[in-house]
Amino acid sequence: MFLQIVLLILGLLLLVKGADWLVSGASALAKKFNVSDLTIGLTVVAFGTSAPELIVNGIASFQNHQEIVFGNIIGSNNFNLFMILGISGLILPLTVKSSTAWKEIPISFFAVVILFFLVNDFFTPNSFMLSRIEGVLLLALFGGFLFYVYKQLGVETEFIEENASAKSNTMLGIYIVLGLGGLVAGGQMVVVNAVKLATTLGVSEKVIGLTIIAAGTSLPELATSVVAALKKNTDIAIGNIIGSNIFNIFLILGVSCIIRPIAYDVRFNTDLYLLAGGTIFLFLAMFLGNKKKLDRWEAAILLVVFISYMVFLVSNELSA
Repeated sequence: MFLQIVLLILGLLLLVKGADWLVSGASALAKKFNVSDLTIGLTVVAFGTSAPELIVNGIASFQNHQEIVFGNIIGSNNFNLFMILGISGLILPLTVKSSTAWKEIPISFFAVVILFFLVNDFFTPNSFMLSRIEGVLLLALFGGFLFYVYKQLGVETEFIEENASAKSNTMLGIYIVLGLGGLVAGGQMVVVNAVKLATTLGVSEKVIGLTIIAAGTSLPELATSVVAALKKNTDIAIGNIIGSNIFNIFLILGVSCIIRPIAYDVRFNTDLYLLAGGTIFLFLAMFLGNKKKLDRWEAAILLVVFISYMVFLVSNELSA
């Protein structure tokens, strides 16, 4: 078991470093083309920090570890929303743009609602699963989100000066390639050793996916948003989380079920309720206290709710 834990940690470190290189290279490249901070947060950074989930889910889907597929995405989204925004908001109250409050947060809630209806056989009776056709639908919705972000390019005009030209395009390309390599290698190590660890400990892949894997694959989002908060760049801090949550559902689950249709365990509904409730709370927080701002007391509520739910989830699994 010790070897499995060491290899799992090593895999997670590879995922984090790979995502770091990918985000660094892609963000600097985007800056050269005068892309705004919010747009980078919603796209380049969100994609880069969601890359660990994409790789892990792609491998888990191919190897038919279906509970890891759902556990990783739903767990990561909850970790992003409650834990990462909670920590970031405690560091610095997060002011958001009007478009984030009125558009991006509702889009992320819409993604949760769509997922709930797709997996709970509302459209395909007696079939608790995500089919390839539903995967195509999710990818189409992802395309719609990218189109929305593209339209925002003409609206968002604020920039933070960075020395993006310090590195050549070739060097930035090397960063991106090395990042992708680290993601693939780390993702394989995480899936293989997480499954072995779950078997050794006698816990379900569902709980492993919702906790260890979800937290591990969300480490890039945690690092990105915390650093952004410390630098008082709340656009990146918020945009990264909202963008990642939308990417996870539309893109990553879409790709996962195209690789292989994924059976759904209705016990995940509790986690979807938590995610939907947290997203609604975030939306309402934009109009409570200081408007269009996640205040420290609101961030603290997110953090306390998440920690309480994790304690409940683990204790319930151990007592089963």
